[in-house]
Amino acid sequence: MMANPLTPEDVRQNLRELRERIAGAARSAGRDPGEVRLMAVTKTVPPELVNAAWEEGVRLFGENRAQELLEKAEAYAFGPEHIHFIGTLQTNKVRQIIDRVSCVQSVNSIHLAQELQKRALAAGRTMDILLEVNIGGEDSKTGMEQGAVTGMLEKLSNFSALRVKGLMCIPPFGRPPQETEGYFSRMHKIFVDIKDQKMDNISMEILSMGMTGDYQLAVRCGANLVRVGTGIFGKRI
Repeated sequence: MMANPLTPEDVRQNLRELRERIAGAARSAGRDPGEVRLMAVTKTVPPELVNAAWEEGVRLFGENRAQELLEKAEAYAFGPEHIHFIGTLQTNKVRQIIDRVSCVQSVNSIHLAQELQKRALAAGRTMDILLEVNIGGEDSKTGMEQGAVTGMLEKLSNFSALRVKGLMCIPPFGRPPQETEGYFSRMHKIFVDIKDQKMDNISMEILSMGMTGDYQLAVRCGANLVRVGTGIFGKRI
């Protein structure tokens, strides 16, 4: 893991300020701040700082890498029910994380879904998942094409060990705010449209979008889960 210059008290202070900004963004959109969950993204963050976030009341953590999760999980002050996997997940790593997380947010192919189904059945459990949507249509990003989402959901509705709980996206980086707002607004529309379809075994409860640089905009556009790493734990050096 990389060095981190922050102290546990820095993390707690960052979280207090972050929550105020999230609440302000929600209120500016006429939303209840209590609708928005904060996820602390823990890539390369040492367990003592992750546990400081837990002590400050964070109850959802995002892991990007299977190996890092395995190395750190025993040192965490919380269990798998508070952890989502949010990074690119190779099918050969599913076996390693199936009992270590409560949700996989980065499901982007039927192949990965089939492996999750297989491993969840073998473990005697049900896994919550989100579909990752490549909302910007970028070749460099994982995620499903927007037009493929409904067909994927129809297939997943028959997977007995998976529960689709919503959608996740990462819009293109470095774009003007109005362009990013367009991506977030489009995601929210997809989310609402699917919810209105009332598909079997598909529930649109979570719209996971927004990170350190754009979470306030995401909240104003309808996100109910934001994934923040640098804004809590500082830049990794």
